Amino acid sequence: ASPDDFGFTEEEQKSIMKRVDRRLVTTVGLMYCVSLMDRTNLGAANIAGMDVDLGLKIGSRYSVVSLVFFVTYIIFQPPSTVIVRKLGPRRHLAAITILWGCCTIGMGFVKRWDQLAALRVVLGVLEAGFFPSCVYLLSTWYTRFEVGVRNSLFYLLGCVAAAFAGILAYGIMQMKGLGGLNGWSWIFIIQGLITCVLGVGGYWFLVDFPDSKRATWNFLGQRERDFVCARVHADRGDVQAPPFNLKNYLSVSGDWRVWAYGLLFFNTTTTTYALAYFLPLILNGSLGFTVAEAQCLVAPPYALAGIVMYGTSYLGDKYHLRGPVVMFNMMLVIIGVPIMGFHKNAAVRYFGIFLTTAGANSNVPAAMSYQANNIRGQWKRAFASATFVSMGGIGGIAGSLVFRQQDYPTYKPGLIACLVTAVANLVIVVILTVHAYVQNKKADRGEKELETDDEDYQPGFRYTY
Repeated sequence: ASPDDFGFTEEEQKSIMKRVDRRLVTTVGLMYCVSLMDRTNLGAANIAGMDVDLGLKIGSRYSVVSLVFFVTYIIFQPPSTVIVRKLGPRRHLAAITILWGCCTIGMGFVKRWDQLAALRVVLGVLEAGFFPSCVYLLSTWYTRFEVGVRNSLFYLLGCVAAAFAGILAYGIMQMKGLGGLNGWSWIFIIQGLITCVLGVGGYWFLVDFPDSKRATWNFLGQRERDFVCARVHADRGDVQAPPFNLKNYLSVSGDWRVWAYGLLFFNTTTTTYALAYFLPLILNGSLGFTVAEAQCLVAPPYALAGIVMYGTSYLGDKYHLRGPVVMFNMMLVIIGVPIMGFHKNAAVRYFGIFLTTAGANSNVPAAMSYQANNIRGQWKRAFASATFVSMGGIGGIAGSLVFRQQDYPTYKPGLIACLVTAVANLVIVVILTVHAYVQNKKADRGEKELETDDEDYQPGFRYTY
């Protein structure tokens, strides 16, 4: 059916999509807030006394505790987009959110650093299914040039959490001594409780895939869902998932572009996770701010990142551009990192942190939209989303390691590594753009059809630059 066959006026169509925005984007965004907060609260806890209590200053213990999360996070991601299709987002995402909230609470009671590392391993297992499932779910509800702003709003809520997590952590630290626990213990406990509450709420407010027959509490009617399906089908012709076939699912790994987009995300998350784990330490140890100042000064750069993120995503959707947005974000990182790392004045270096944080974090939804626009087919996008996020998890390992304890407090080798990844992303975008241009020209001349490996293929698909 065509979207026009349903008889909705233009205003009614806009109202339907606004309801989808409020229910879907807001819910997964709020849940992603706690996901990002629970995996990156080590920096705040570390300068709140955890480093002394657990002996994390010895050798590379802090880096080990940071990176072990990503080992299981990467391993358990590929099946996540298959599981969420089978169980439904409400059951799958709500359940794992509640469980990792309980795991975070447990971190507040550890007595040794290896106990903390073990719980981080479990946290990686539980969080592995969240982000790729959300990326996949969002891509099924929107057309190609609506998804950019939605991805940015989804990740923007996560940035808000990152921005104010430091301030929240500073407030929670004041509970030091309560129940015989240090302030860093209460950071884990309180944030874990918040996660559990949002997990319970997520069970009621999460929505299913638009083509699913499972009930979603107080959401769109069947006619309205059919209209959404028709919009997506008219845009890219893949609204319904064919029966799952493991061989076909894994055959997608032969498409080099899947790995190119994954490498793009790896380079991006290397910097975002390095900032998430080490920015409080840089502000405190390298720039000379007090613990309280360092906790609070994390917020403003992430606030700027939110503005840049939404602005670039809006322009990308409006003008149907993806690669130039990624390149703009990487130029902010290329300008910001040298200022952040090598200027003598602390205030100027803090300005460099603004540019680096804005560019790196804005590139997360930009890369997500770039990939989503150029991968077609339900199971191909499911595999690509899982691979994409897994590569981001490997970037988390790199981000945990590039800022080494022996380089404290300047972390200059780590800063150079972040600079190199930004330059590498520029090269990847150029390669993808040239390939897309050549393939689109061939399609325009009738020499080939693009993305024809899907059972529900429809002609006319073109790659987005």
